[in-house]
Amino acid sequence: MKNIENGFIDYFNIDELLTEEHLLIRKSVRDWVNINVLPDIDKYNHEHESPVHLIKKLGDIGALGPFISEKYGAPGMDYISYGLIMQELERGDTAIRSTASVQSSLVMYPIQAFGSETQKQKFLPKLAKGEIVGAFGLTEPNHGSDPGSMETKFVDKGDHYLLNGAKMWITNSPIADIAIVWAKNEEGVVKGLIVEKGLEGFTAPETKNKWSLRASITGELVFDNVKVPKENLLPNVKGLKGPMMCLNSARYGIAWGALGAAADCLQTAVKYSMERKQFNVPIASFQLTQKKIAEMLTELTSAQLMAWRLGKLMNDNKATPSQISMAKRNNVFMALKIARESRQILGAMGISGDYPIMRHMMNLESVITYEGTHDIHLLITGFDVTGIPAFK
Repeated sequence: MKNIENGFIDYFNIDELLTEEHLLIRKSVRDWVNINVLPDIDKYNHEHESPVHLIKKLGDIGALGPFISEKYGAPGMDYISYGLIMQELERGDTAIRSTASVQSSLVMYPIQAFGSETQKQKFLPKLAKGEIVGAFGLTEPNHGSDPGSMETKFVDKGDHYLLNGAKMWITNSPIADIAIVWAKNEEGVVKGLIVEKGLEGFTAPETKNKWSLRASITGELVFDNVKVPKENLLPNVKGLKGPMMCLNSARYGIAWGALGAAADCLQTAVKYSMERKQFNVPIASFQLTQKKIAEMLTELTSAQLMAWRLGKLMNDNKATPSQISMAKRNNVFMALKIARESRQILGAMGISGDYPIMRHMMNLESVITYEGTHDIHLLITGFDVTGIPAFK
């Protein structure tokens, strides 16, 4: 199979659609993952610990805010480059991609898109280098798919805002230096606040006992009469448009990231099927095994082409939220199916930590839910086609 040994499966010659710069970026990040992620990622998963020491290294290779302007110390790459970086990071582990994705799309993006020039100069260069870590607070204990019903609120106290509420399932929260928090003002309008670590009443307890994303540090954001400086309000956006635009960027990265997890599972399954013998022949010679491989390869190739086309639309500023939603849903669902089928090809060995499949499968069970659940994304597509909002 084309290029299967180096971790990238390119059945439709998609490399021909990429520039030399794209190919160099992909190779550089792949090499980095091979050296810095793969040797120890199983240990971190088993121990339910996050390799936080990699965050600054992610900054060193330009994986934090790749598409953010060079004016603010970021690489200033295009969206296909961003996608390729997410693909390679998730080939290593979803936790690594999630860390980079949150920092890039959910923290740096809103500061660049909605922040003041002072906010951009203060935070973006440090975020790009991994010198500080960010988190994104939208999901609440009682409100996930319905963010418009959020209960987190802030009131104007003259020289500051007073913030109260809680967010949960927040990637990076226990180690975050800042959090982009979406809350309602006294008029019920959703606004974004940059909440800095150390403010009295702001805590970020860690969420443990997870069976998925075990190498990703997750927690809550709790606000008990937190005094937020007025200069920390994002001035250039109001309403749910703000967090939804952030999620569009994150979902785009996820659509690419899922390709990396899927390709790693498929590569593992094909290699194993060629080496494993039953009835004196490799199991790759059996019709049912070849059926699985052929179907997985077809689904992966379709998803690769969708991601590439979406990247072109993103570069031209023509991608719609519904198109991004479809790609996120399709590609994650594809990756999860490939992980499950690949596990079957390995039989009992598929659950062993000697292979990455079960780790990818558990991680993808989270990815199919976060940044919009599989079912909600189906309804977004249905709404776009029919004009009828079935989720209201």
